Amino acid sequence: MGPVLILYYSRHGATAALARAIALGVEATGATARLRTVPPLVTIEENNAPPVEPESGPPYVTLQDLKECSALALGSPTRFGNMAAALKHFLDSTSSLWLDGALINKPACVFTSSSSMHGGQESTLLSMMLPLLHHGMVICGLPYSEPALHSTTEGGTPYGPTHVALSQHGNQLTQTEKQLCIAQGKRLATLAASLNQGNVV
Repeated sequence: MGPVLILYYSRHGATAALARAIALGVEATGATARLRTVPPLVTIEENNAPPVEPESGPPYVTLQDLKECSALALGSPTRFGNMAAALKHFLDSTSSLWLDGALINKPACVFTSSSSMHGGQESTLLSMMLPLLHHGMVICGLPYSEPALHSTTEGGTPYGPTHVALSQHGNQLTQTEKQLCIAQGKRLATLAASLNQGNVV
């Protein structure tokens, strides 16, 4: 089974924290988590050169990462109820994978962070699912069998893990948010293993 790709864009660290917590859940199943990010967008006037790899943190994603993965966790901060342009820009470059059907039947989940409780988290998660559905991926949400989903007053939705970066939390995940991320990572990796073996979960 290939690695579980955790692909995200993060400006201030909150979405990166969600990605690392999902990776903990993936690795708890014995699967391999591969963290990747996308370069920030710059205007043509500012820079037309290819992006230079980041000095720290995960490397930039490649189409090969998507081909090799057995599952995908896709994360972005909310941008007016939608995913960040940098992540959308990368997804718009995946037409060759769509033509080849390279992602068909691979499970995927989505995650996001916002700076306020009603900052567009759910619409962001739903918008991130759309290109994954066009690729033929199997969407893997968070079921209400997760007790923390019933009681959370912080981040967390049935559409995927979230973080609310209120002033008292900042970029630090709450215990509930981390718990839901780990549960999502476990579920994604378990589904990937079952699909890889031809079983239905």
